[in-house]
Amino acid sequence: MANPKNTAALQELKARFEEADATVLTEYRGLSVVETTELRRALGQDVTYSVAKNTLLKLAAKEAGIEIDESLLTGPTAVAFIKGEAVDAAKAMKAFGKDHEAFVVKGGNMDGAALSAEQVMAIADLDNRETTLAKLAGALQGSLAKAAGLFNAPASQVARLAAALQEKKD
Repeated sequence: MANPKNTAALQELKARFEEADATVLTEYRGLSVVETTELRRALGQDVTYSVAKNTLLKLAAKEAGIEIDESLLTGPTAVAFIKGEAVDAAKAMKAFGKDHEAFVVKGGNMDGAALSAEQVMAIADLDNRETTLAKLAGALQGSLAKAAGLFNAPASQVARLAAALQEKKD
C-alpha cells in the first residue's frame, strides 16, 4: 500500500508537470536555505522551484507524459516548473549559477522534448519574447519607412518635373 504522503506528492508533481510549459532539473547540493530562497525569487512568480524525490519525479513525469532522461535523476534533485517564458527562467538560472558554483543545471524538458544542460543554458542566451517582438517591429518599421520613401520618390519627382515644366512654359 502506498504512503499517503507520497501519493499526494506524486499527484501534486504530476499536476505541476502537466501545467508547466517547460521544466528544468537541477542539483541543489551545497546550497543553503537562504541561497535557495534567493534562487526562487530570481526565478519569478511564473516558476515553481521544488525539491522532490527522484522516484516521485520519475513517476509523476511518466504519468504526465513528460520524457525525462533517467540519468538526470541522481543525487539531490530540484525541479523548476516554468509557466510561460522559459528564456527568462533560464537566464535567471544561468546568472545564479555564475555566483553559486554548487548550483548545477542537469537538463530539462520543453515542448515535449528532452533538453541537455547545455541546451538549457543555450536558451538563456536567447532574447525573450518581448525583446524579439520589439526587434522585429523595429526592423519592420524601418523597412516600411524605406519602402514608403521609395514609393513616394517617383510621385515627388513627377511633381517637381511638372513644376519645372510649368515654370519653363511661363
